[in-house]
Amino acid sequence: MKKYLGIFLIAVMGGAVSLGLYKAFEKRTTIYYPKPEGVPVKQVALYGPAIPGNLPDFETAASISVHAVVHIKSDFEKKSLVYDDFFQFFNSSPREYISPYTAMGSGVIVTADGYIVTNNHVVQDAVNVIVTLNDKRVYKATVVGTDPSTDLALIRIDAKGLPFLAYGNSDNVKIGEWVLAVGNPFNLTSTVTAGIVSAKARDINILGSQGAVESFIQTDAAINPGNSGGALVNTSGELIGINAAIASGTGYYTGYSFAIPVNIVKKVVEDFMKFGKIQRAYLGVYYHEIDDQFAKDNALSSLSGVYISDVIGGGSADIAGIKRGDILTGIQNKPVNGKSELMEIVSQLSPGDVVTVSVLRDGKPLDFQVKLVSENSNQSVARNNNQLKIYGATFEPLNEKEKAKYRVANGFKITQVEPGKFSQVGLKPGFILLTVNNKPVSSIEGLKSALSDKSNGVQIEGIYPNGMSAFYGLSW
Repeated sequence: MKKYLGIFLIAVMGGAVSLGLYKAFEKRTTIYYPKPEGVPVKQVALYGPAIPGNLPDFETAASISVHAVVHIKSDFEKKSLVYDDFFQFFNSSPREYISPYTAMGSGVIVTADGYIVTNNHVVQDAVNVIVTLNDKRVYKATVVGTDPSTDLALIRIDAKGLPFLAYGNSDNVKIGEWVLAVGNPFNLTSTVTAGIVSAKARDINILGSQGAVESFIQTDAAINPGNSGGALVNTSGELIGINAAIASGTGYYTGYSFAIPVNIVKKVVEDFMKFGKIQRAYLGVYYHEIDDQFAKDNALSSLSGVYISDVIGGGSADIAGIKRGDILTGIQNKPVNGKSELMEIVSQLSPGDVVTVSVLRDGKPLDFQVKLVSENSNQSVARNNNQLKIYGATFEPLNEKEKAKYRVANGFKITQVEPGKFSQVGLKPGFILLTVNNKPVSSIEGLKSALSDKSNGVQIEGIYPNGMSAFYGLSW
């Protein structure tokens, strides 16, 4: 063992000596990074400010807005009819079952004495609305008014001296401008996110109702469930919009958020505070958006503006001199290039306002002074013997094939429903009108006379193409 151990130690020592000699005499290679000719070397600080000093100050806007944005808890009751057992279905009436549920949202204080604006979908049909302020005070709120066409609502709490947000001007908002979204996503109160304005006058067809005003400010500031009704503010802390929706395949933020412009908000709030309901003005025209194909089909030289496809007889535009075929390019010196811009501008106006409407007629610019009317005005038009437009609905007589299909002698089909009294009661395109006040009508003039009779109100009855019967009533 001593012999083998000695041999092993000698071998180890020999290897170590050999390695040491190799390292001592090996040729070393050094890598250099030479300075490029003519390019000065600049020292880079590893520590210090990482953000340029010219970015907007979010702290001021955030500190102003978080105190004026509230948390809203709305309690709802879903009512349904249920039968206790199989035999009760045949022998007795069902009982009413109430399923309570709760939804969360946000709101913005707009006056020191407790008026709060939020989304219609946050509080509509709620049986109880609870508001929690940023300082944790809790109040029961009263719903002052709701407006599904703009998805806005006004509520009020019994409090004084509250912090509130000043209105900005959404017409002055620029694409690329920095904004903050303030609300309560996922019940996380007083949450602030930042982004830029990505687009304006965006119509995403989310409200769905006839006469809906969709001209959203699109941003990439993150909002999620619970942000509805919260504030969109600029870097000065001014309210420029009410957050309302997101575009997402999951229901959560994926990069696109939408807010209702504050100029629309101001009009809705003022109407509810002064009148208790919306005072909506109507221009009295039907229009068509102009795209490349429409311009080619109608020999139009420009894609700007909206095409006036019809003018309501006796309406504001008709009285002022605007005609079918005119191209509406602006109102009050504000350019109009599509439906959303037109609806946004008109939604800020009131019945009785006199506005300048700019049109192109045969390529020549013309201005008209138009006095706007309310939605309850009796605006009707019979362009020919085969069409009647009244209270926002377009009626056409059934042809012989349709009469045979529905097995009726006379009737009128609804081809279009625009904002007006008929849209308010829920009348839908496709409805087949059969009687007015329980009497059949067979002519356009007879229909116009029957629908215009305001002595006792109007009730119409008929069917939809799927066979469902329905009736609607108009009151004055």
